[in-house]
Amino acid sequence: MTANHPISGTTRLYAVVGDPVAQVRSPALLNPLFARLGVDAVLVPVHARPEHLGEVVGGLRRAGNVDGIFVTVPHKAAAAALADRRSRTVEITGSANALRREPDGAWYAENFDGLGFVAGLTGAGHDPAGARVALAGAGGAGSAIAAALLAAGAKRLSVCDPDAAKRDALRARLDAHWPGRTAVSAEPLLDGADIAVNATPLGLRAGDPLPFRPDRLPPGAVVADIIMEPRETRLLRTAAALGHRVHYGIHMLEGQVGSYRAFYGLG
Repeated sequence: MTANHPISGTTRLYAVVGDPVAQVRSPALLNPLFARLGVDAVLVPVHARPEHLGEVVGGLRRAGNVDGIFVTVPHKAAAAALADRRSRTVEITGSANALRREPDGAWYAENFDGLGFVAGLTGAGHDPAGARVALAGAGGAGSAIAAALLAAGAKRLSVCDPDAAKRDALRARLDAHWPGRTAVSAEPLLDGADIAVNATPLGLRAGDPLPFRPDRLPPGAVVADIIMEPRETRLLRTAAALGHRVHYGIHMLEGQVGSYRAFYGLG
């Protein structure tokens, strides 16, 4: 909030829940938006470890002045199960990144990660239509991005994740809507990929290994990372040094702002 619009007893609350939360960028993007729109609301980060997520979300749901909950790593799949109602996108992807209090008091789950990612990718000139895409991560964000890429016309999608149950379940959900266009594996399948995407948390910490090896991509491929902080992840630095085109994580959040405004009725 600005000095002309301070937090008060009438301020509506939004929380972004994750573990960790030091890297979240949504408050810096959405709180100025609230101020510009004259909305008496504030978005704050809430650190919730996985074993405490149900209690934290349950408490937020019962707070009468909380209107929405944003969800970040690693809670997106678990958050879908904590809602009373779920969108078609959440049912397909098995994950949610936004929960909204409904007029009857129920909580409704939606996922804008995939829509935002594709909007950001297309806006930067990297249209996924007809592209061969390699995606690392079948978790909450990865599932949403996978569905959105296929909906946007990606020719072929390969998803790698070390968790066999997770990646096989995602392929089954995707095949129900886009049959035969998704392959899954434990290790990245990078041969011939036009676009390679990191949708894992690898890169949040300086010592993290690379989620995949950019040197195994064809020359001039697009390498995208959904991590927003740091902006220049090790993956993107390595890819740029090899001559690949890079796409930053902040584009995914920026691509979701319009959807959030509509979802939460912010005008």
